[in-house]
Order: sequence, then structure tokens, then C-alpha cells
Amino acid sequence: MEAVADALIEWFDRHARDLPWRREDAGPWGVLVSEIMLQQTPVARVEPIWYAWLARWPTPADLAADPPAEAIRAWGRLGYPRRALRLHECATALVDRYGGEVPADLDALLALPGIGGYTARAVGAFAFGQRQPVVDTTVRRVVARAVAGRADAGPTTTTADLTATAELLPAEPARAARASAAFMELGALLCTARAPRCTECPLSGSCAWRLAGRPASEGPTRRPQRYAGTDRQVRGLLLEVLRDSSSPVPRTRLDLVWPGEVQRSRALASLLDDGLVTELPGHRYALIGDPHTIDTSG
Repeated sequence: MEAVADALIEWFDRHARDLPWRREDAGPWGVLVSEIMLQQTPVARVEPIWYAWLARWPTPADLAADPPAEAIRAWGRLGYPRRALRLHECATALVDRYGGEVPADLDALLALPGIGGYTARAVGAFAFGQRQPVVDTTVRRVVARAVAGRADAGPTTTTADLTATAELLPAEPARAARASAAFMELGALLCTARAPRCTECPLSGSCAWRLAGRPASEGPTRRPQRYAGTDRQVRGLLLEVLRDSSSPVPRTRLDLVWPGEVQRSRALASLLDDGLVTELPGHRYALIGDPHTIDTSG
């Protein structure tokens, strides 16, 4: 089974993108930040924010020393802003528990705020060179096609996906970590969901899916997530006003960002529930813990 990994590593050595979090000087903190930012977000959008984030907060202690509002503000329009809050909570936990260092132990990583199974294994592999099955949507697709002959691997990661991927990894940890990065790169660049470039793939001669005639997926087709007009868009518009303000924002100003009162109120309530925003006396609002918007009315 290691022949698959060997072929991918050889291809990866020649075609891997030069991403900053793959460089040695990124360190475990840089890798962890990148993995959080890359969740459901393209590399092109993440890269400039990652550079700015690491320039401002090169260590967990630097981030933990600032209020969470600054993390939300620096997150900008990257999307899913709860990730910024979780990163701040994670940095605080790293300072409190590990002296500001990112631990290498998988269980310790899993115990950190905002760190799930995928992120913990990714940090273990890419920051510490461990043999971990790093399984996201792209990796599951590559393994499903190359080994099982299926167009995709279903909607969620299962224990079977972790086992199938682990069986393909070389025994030597550093090489296994390299293989994990190669699996992800192949899924991102060639073995894509909609238009796979099979003729360029290093596994084209042995891929079970290609040899079977590239059968279509048996499951339901996943539609792209709509953004325009959704609560996510309204949340983003509300947060943009709060990020750009140097004082508490009155509700009347927030009411200008979206015409639908019901949806606007629902979006604002969800920001409050998520702990991203706080309500102040007088129907005014601010990012959570924002020192620039301390209420002085009373």
C-alpha cells in the first residue's frame, strides 16, 4: 500500500505549492493558525491574513495578551469569525497550560479550545512530523477514488476513513507526514470534486476509480452553499460595522445594514449567542472585550 504514498511524495516534491505555513520557520504556532484559518476557506484568501496575523502575534502569548476583540477585528472578512474567538481562547489555554508552547501530544492538542480531531492530527503531522492520518474532504476523496473506486467518500469523516488513510502512510513518521501533505495537495490541485485532471495524476495508472471508468457518485449531489441573502451575509455586515468602529455602536446604526428587521435581529442575536458581540446599556453594541469601546455612559 505504500506504493501510493511513494508516488504521491515524488509528485509532491516536484509540484507542491510554496505555502508559508509549510516552511520550517512557520513553527507549530504558525501551522496551528493556518489549519484554523483554512477550514472552509481557500488558500488565496487565507495567505495574506495569515501573514498579517503572524506578524502581529508571532507567539500564542502575544495573542493572549490582547483582548478577543482584536482577534475578531484582525480576522477581517475571512469568514466564520468564531474561529478567531476560538484561536484567542486556544492561545490563552496554551499560555496557561503549556507556557505558551504548542504541545506535540495528540490528546493535549485535542483538549485545547477549538481544536478538533482533524486539526489536532494536522498539527501533529505538519508541525511535529508525526505519523497521523490527516483526513479532510480532499483526502477522503483521493483515497475513495484511488483505493475504493468510488467518486467520493460521503459527507462526513468516519473511523473507516481514518483507518483507510493510515494504512496508506509509510511507517517512518517524517515520511508519513510528507505523504499526508501530498494527499491533501493532490486533492486540492488535481483530484478535484468537479473536474479531476486524471491524465496529470501520478496515480492515474493504478487509480481504481479511473480504471472502473470513473463511475458517478451514488450519493446526493452537494450544492454549493449560497451566501447572498443568508444570515451569514447579514452577520458579516453587522460585524463589519462593529470592527470599524472606535466606540459603541447604537442599534439604529446597525439597523441600516440590512432592510429585513426579522433577519437582522436574528443575525444580531446569533452574534451575541456566539460571544462575538456584547450589548451595552442604551441599546449599543461592541465586539466582545473591545478596549476601544468601553462604556462610559454610566
